[in-house]
Amino acid sequence: MLQRGLNWAAATLVGVFGFVWTGVVIFAAVETSAWTWIGQVSFGAFLTCWALYKASLLVRRAKPGFVPRHRRVRAGRATAP
Repeated sequence: MLQRGLNWAAATLVGVFGFVWTGVVIFAAVETSAWTWIGQVSFGAFLTCWALYKASLLVRRAKPGFVPRHRRVRAGRATAP
């Protein structure tokens, strides 16, 4: 449970940082060259997209765990924790 919370925190922090990075580059870096501006904005967009991708992975269901298949447990009746 703690690991999942830390994963959410990391994805949120990276997403917010990418968003702020892009905002700073757009509004504060007015005397930079176009190539530098494009590179910085693409870096911020990359961070934001990475965070959205990780958040979409966290929203998905967890993979089912190991289900023992021996003679005392039927395959259809065992539940994953």
